[in-house]
Amino acid sequence: MFDLDISLWLFIMLAGLLSGFGKTTGLNVLGIFTMTLLSLFLPAKEAVGILLPILIMGDLIAVTYYRRTVAWRQLFSLVPWILAGIIIGYFVLMNIDNEQLKILLGIMIIGLNLFQVVRDLSGSRMDQALPNSVWFIGLIGILAGFTTMIGNVAGSVMAVYLLAQRLPKNVFVGTGAWFFLFVNVIKFPFYLHLGMVTSSSMLVDLMVIPAVAIGTFVGIKVLPLIPQQLFKWIILALGTLGAIKLIVSGTIYFFLFAGVVLLAAGIIAQILRKRNSFDVNEHQQSTDINK
Repeated sequence: MFDLDISLWLFIMLAGLLSGFGKTTGLNVLGIFTMTLLSLFLPAKEAVGILLPILIMGDLIAVTYYRRTVAWRQLFSLVPWILAGIIIGYFVLMNIDNEQLKILLGIMIIGLNLFQVVRDLSGSRMDQALPNSVWFIGLIGILAGFTTMIGNVAGSVMAVYLLAQRLPKNVFVGTGAWFFLFVNVIKFPFYLHLGMVTSSSMLVDLMVIPAVAIGTFVGIKVLPLIPQQLFKWIILALGTLGAIKLIVSGTIYFFLFAGVVLLAAGIIAQILRKRNSFDVNEHQQSTDINK
């Protein structure tokens, strides 16, 4: 049985609340933050294992509510590639320890967050440029399967794919909910075999059900109202700081590494803002000429 003190118990309940909220708002990037949060207080493999059933609870509620808003064609095209990514992730998990997994999770989370920054600051151009071709679907599917298997952090990857399909908000959330239910159920026996999900961790997960239910209910109510962009930026920032802490233990090195990552994000943001500004001005000049 897990030896849970009050602070750890509160963090696990918070993880359940945030997971449920993310499932019914389409903010699956919250999975990055919750994974980082738990990895700071539990061994990495235990954190990944304890989070999986919590995510499945949220998935079940989300697919029940959004069962009629699903883009099945876009979902089914990913299936074989996702399975390949999950299998790759399974063999990686078999051959690394908790410390190595923490570092791998930290690097993946920082990479996914920086990618999310690039995609958001690029406006719609990146989504429009991504082709609906076999290579794109295959790459996204393998990456989504691998990242979800390694640490339940496929939210940013799937956001790129679903946004490229230009789905309405409810269809976006519904399709994402079915995707994560599908991959999380498939992952469950793998986690059992690896000893990452145990009877003790399942008992803890059962106690978190009320928090997951509250999170999903709040998410359903606030989805039409939430300023998703600002909220997502806050979560990305917190997730990135937590990911840096997974990689770097010393305080001095933590602040040094955090400064480098934030500097890189700032440079990327400035480059993309200038490019967007240039594109807007060029479009305006073209419009004026045509007039």
